[in-house]
Amino acid sequence: MKLPADVEWVEDARLFIWRPRGVLDEAVVNKILAFVADQEGKFGRAFNRFTDMSGLDAVDLTFKYVFHVALFRRLSRAGRETVKSAFLVTDPEIARSIKLHALLTDHSPLKVAMFEEREAAAKWLGVPVEILTPQK
Repeated sequence: MKLPADVEWVEDARLFIWRPRGVLDEAVVNKILAFVADQEGKFGRAFNRFTDMSGLDAVDLTFKYVFHVALFRRLSRAGRETVKSAFLVTDPEIARSIKLHALLTDHSPLKVAMFEEREAAAKWLGVPVEILTPQK
């Protein structure tokens, strides 16, 4: 599988890790959404996600766009196996977008949670924290 430069796959944990950098805008999100949708189709089985947003400089996403993405993800998981999507967020501006995403996907097979610390995200995902820690 060819991974985007900012994505890692941890086979043993069935976990995708995404570490976006710079400015998070619609083009960046659209690319990762297309990649995830493609992988969901190819794998035929569920996999959890960890998004490390600590490397972002800014978010350039509208409320409307975040709303549409959350509804798209909610509908794309309807009737399918539950997956967890953990977000490491250290910036209050970025947190607003993730809180909206989590709210709109609540009570769906996509379980979204936001964390300020890797350790808490690792515990929620059931993986060792070392997996979530970037390698230098």
